[in-house]
Amino acid sequence: MHNEVTVLLPCLNEKRTIRTCIDKAFKFFEDYDVDGEVLVADNGSSDGSIAIVKESHARLVNVSQRGYGAAIMGGIENASGKYIIMCDCDDSYDMDNMMPFLEKLREGNDLVIGNRYLGGFEKGATSFSHYWGVKGLTWIANIVHGTRLGDYHCGLRGFNREKFLELDLQSSGMEFASEIIIMAHKGKLSICEIPTRLYRDGRDGGSHLNVMRDGIGHLKLIFSLI
Repeated sequence: MHNEVTVLLPCLNEKRTIRTCIDKAFKFFEDYDVDGEVLVADNGSSDGSIAIVKESHARLVNVSQRGYGAAIMGGIENASGKYIIMCDCDDSYDMDNMMPFLEKLREGNDLVIGNRYLGGFEKGATSFSHYWGVKGLTWIANIVHGTRLGDYHCGLRGFNREKFLELDLQSSGMEFASEIIIMAHKGKLSICEIPTRLYRDGRDGGSHLNVMRDGIGHLKLIFSLI
């Protein structure tokens, strides 16, 4: 590994927010004297996002297989950091508050997950269906798999790269967010949570999330991994 930390940004048509997220990641490295890289895993953007990344100091990897999980796995495989902090690049997460994630990783935790229900939601940051849908899926996953977590689907999380490559994760879609936790728990990796505030995102085209379709996908995965 060449860096301590890779900040991984999965990207699909995020021209309004990708540069802001890249700049915040580099500021994090500068403010806390962290040896790191910013890696953008692009999943087929056609809106000019790629050109923006190339104009920055971030590294770009193109992931041809479509899907949120596929983009993240493509990024993980190409990352140079011992630790990876992944963050949705819609500018909805508090990237100024990444140091607690790194501190927990340095302490030996293998997976550090943001908990938005502890950190709070800016008004308008989430829909009623998404707020309670995540609550419900988290509750089900905790019962089925014996975990004790408050937010299975937070888009800001950190993990030990080497440990997670050993988990052989398979999900290419949004359900990857659940799989990474369930498989880490099955693998007896250490998991903790960090209060994380969610803000209204900066997109103009709406979320990539389909509440019904992706909710069913998470539910199927939760029971398929019993």
